[in-house]
Amino acid sequence: MFNSWHVISCFLFISIILKVCLADNDNLHDICPAATPTSKTCDAATFINGLPCKDPANITASDFKTSYLKHRGDTFNFLLSSTNIVTAAEFPGLNTLGLGLARTDLEVDGIVTPHSHPRAAEILFVSKGVVTVGFIDTSNQVFQKVLREGDVFIIPKSMLHFCFNVGYEFATIFSVLNSQNPGLIDISGAVFGSSSEAATKMKERVVSLSSLNKADATSSQTTFSHQHTEL
Repeated sequence: MFNSWHVISCFLFISIILKVCLADNDNLHDICPAATPTSKTCDAATFINGLPCKDPANITASDFKTSYLKHRGDTFNFLLSSTNIVTAAEFPGLNTLGLGLARTDLEVDGIVTPHSHPRAAEILFVSKGVVTVGFIDTSNQVFQKVLREGDVFIIPKSMLHFCFNVGYEFATIFSVLNSQNPGLIDISGAVFGSSSEAATKMKERVVSLSSLNKADATSSQTTFSHQHTEL
């Protein structure tokens, strides 16, 4: 007979399933900007899954604005790229909303080597330039596309992904991640280091995956330039 214990058991099971499916915990307040580590509301000896909220009396509109993604990153490095991830630790207004932000800048032939975000899916928006973006699933199948200004691409949660500037100008990508602390596992950096021979081979591998796309991008840009000249 289906008694109250069955009902409670079913409810608990469904709750657990829903909890597993959610990216981050649901917000329990209208707004909850993160309190700074020096705030009296933060106890250094207390560890919680997230950040404590500011005193509501001290919340201002400035808590919901950031300029962290306003400026291009430092691309003077081996990979000719820079990625700046902004979480609730830097942008208090993100706290409890299950969101993170990022900006990626790439010089010509710049690359972001395969990496993953263990706690988040990612939506990329190309603000400038032409890039190849792709991800690799658990069966080692590669899904990649050439993206141009205004294009959007989705990276499923935890999938290894990469991007490569296949155009002839500086490229910028803005991203939104569905976790306020998405995490970052950089395969090349963690295993090889950014300037080792193995990292160079990894870069060459990603470039080879993108070689056909670069040819397509070159053809498209040439056609566009020719049409523009005729006009």
